[in-house]
Amino acid sequence: MEHQKMGIYYNGKSWAHNIKLLSDDGKTKYSKRAGFQTFEEALHSAMSYEKEFKEALRRFHLKNKINFDISLKDYLIYWYDEIYSSRVEATARMLGQYTLYYLIFPQLERNIKLRYANTEFFNALLKRVAGICQSAGNKGREVLNIAMKDALVAGYISSNPIPETEGYPRRKPEIKILSKQQIKILLQAAEKSRWYLEILLGMFCGLRKGEILGLKFADFDLENETVSVMRQLGSNPVFKSAESLEGTYACIEKPPKTEKSYRTLKLPKIILDELEGRRLRILADKSRLKENYFDNDYISCRENGLYHTQASMNLALNKLCDRNGLPRISVHSLRHIYATLLIEKGVPLYKISALMGHESIHTTFEIYCDVMEDGRNIQDFMNRTFLPLQNEMCEQVLCYD
Repeated sequence: MEHQKMGIYYNGKSWAHNIKLLSDDGKTKYSKRAGFQTFEEALHSAMSYEKEFKEALRRFHLKNKINFDISLKDYLIYWYDEIYSSRVEATARMLGQYTLYYLIFPQLERNIKLRYANTEFFNALLKRVAGICQSAGNKGREVLNIAMKDALVAGYISSNPIPETEGYPRRKPEIKILSKQQIKILLQAAEKSRWYLEILLGMFCGLRKGEILGLKFADFDLENETVSVMRQLGSNPVFKSAESLEGTYACIEKPPKTEKSYRTLKLPKIILDELEGRRLRILADKSRLKENYFDNDYISCRENGLYHTQASMNLALNKLCDRNGLPRISVHSLRHIYATLLIEKGVPLYKISALMGHESIHTTFEIYCDVMEDGRNIQDFMNRTFLPLQNEMCEQVLCYD
């Protein structure tokens, strides 16, 4: 929308807009103007400030010789540090940094001068970038287009070559997250169920379903308030014969999904308290069933100590949602809530990747690129989603160091 491009918004009291000011050393500073009674007044003011900025920039370039021999990489570093970072939200800065340093720079086979980087050059570069992951080509092209637009305004180049390059579509993974009221209802209902601890581990530690089901009491360090992910519980097909495809599926302990999935996480107090309650419940089951109890040290198990099946936790979530009028979600949705909370708080992408146990930072980027990209609206989203939970539970989830 045009008013969003101009940086016009309503602050709850009046209309306002962002402005750019040129300092004596040629650096762009950012501020805002407020107090406008109508959108039209704010638009007129924004257009006036934009015109003044462009004229001031033109005069500065006439007075000061531009380094037309600057290399593409040096310009992009300067652009990110001095121009882009000062005008975008923290999540957009993080995404831009990832795109430059993890996607574009490693694929720069030759560091040509900025003024020689034409459409053909960028097409070849973006083709290599697109091979990294499915969303890389799209995001790389988007960042380069913004950088080249600024280069054009500043007078470094005479035209922006990026719009003429090949486009790259991006797959948008479905991320299903409940609203704030729905999350509140779910947690209240879960607290009365046998699955409360498991749901907390998914929502506030970001554990995968198999990781939750594979946790043992020995994995918890109560003194340091941590849990170590050492295994997952996975399906193992058991066939009737070598020739037959018919069979059954049993659960077995497996290594975590990737080497990076071995990790140690800080635990919020709510989980430690619930863990103690689970330990007491299991002790009661042991005492009651005696030799009929199968002790494998699992924190998530049936009354006789045997492991839950792979489908059990999602089935339990479905029942909780159905009984409380909520849309159905999966354990993976709880994991998305955890990641989104970390993104909103500005946790660096590489830390989020480590906390989630992803194989690489590219995996994290691929899944959460859209969430991070929507930096202007994510604060509102998080307020709508998590404000009722701003208690000890939510505050301690940010123990990510």
